[in-house]
Amino acid sequence: MPIADSDGTSLYYERHGSGPAILFVHGSGGHHAAWWQQVAALRDEFTVVTIDLRGFGNSDSSMAEFDGQDFPGDVVAVLDQEDLTDVMLVGQSIGSLAALRAGLLRPERVSSVVLGHSLGGISHPELRELAAADRAEAVKLPVIDRLLTKPFQRERADLTFLFQQMGTFNVAKMQDLRNLDTNGPSLEEIEASGVKVAFLAGEKDAVLSVKTVARAHELLPGSHLEIVPGAPHSMYWETPGPYNAAIAQLRRTLTAQKEAV
Repeated sequence: MPIADSDGTSLYYERHGSGPAILFVHGSGGHHAAWWQQVAALRDEFTVVTIDLRGFGNSDSSMAEFDGQDFPGDVVAVLDQEDLTDVMLVGQSIGSLAALRAGLLRPERVSSVVLGHSLGGISHPELRELAAADRAEAVKLPVIDRLLTKPFQRERADLTFLFQQMGTFNVAKMQDLRNLDTNGPSLEEIEASGVKVAFLAGEKDAVLSVKTVARAHELLPGSHLEIVPGAPHSMYWETPGPYNAAIAQLRRTLTAQKEAV
């Protein structure tokens, strides 16, 4: 069972396949096993790494409270433990905040970061205002309706049930996480790092609107934008085919661009 140490905290992770590396960072209701549809689809072409942030899954959850500012260090610990280079970090929701900061901490290891359904905690007044407006609308919905579409819930009650059960394996909950987006990176810091950034959004994301994500893309020079038609906030779960295809294409494209520089 692979374990990495992050300043005395034991972190569980898994490594599958071979080829260019992709490391997935889960959201507040996930853990390493949430990526089952991605591992199976991508491991024949890529090295796929999945991790449990502290407080989630099999990682150390004994701390009295959880601080989101510790998450980037958890990602870095796995990168260092496996001595990975030219990695594409893929975040899901709050996992994108950890992914982006980890990429900025280790640009020599991370070539690109995909911000899935998130702005990655970027510090910018206009983006902060747009995201807050999106959240104000999202909280009017039941939690499950923010994450999965109504048709999927009706047609795939089995996968909807499993999705909800995933979070029961975690000690840390969204309401326990502090400082998630405190002191986020500026657009200038991201651009100066040389790390490529891609925004990955679902057309039917009820948490963060396509309009907001598109504006972030406009403001960050050199960034990429992928919008998947009909996909919700938890696209990786509900629409794995289009999601996996987008991830694979970004891995190939962003790698080629970085190597061509």
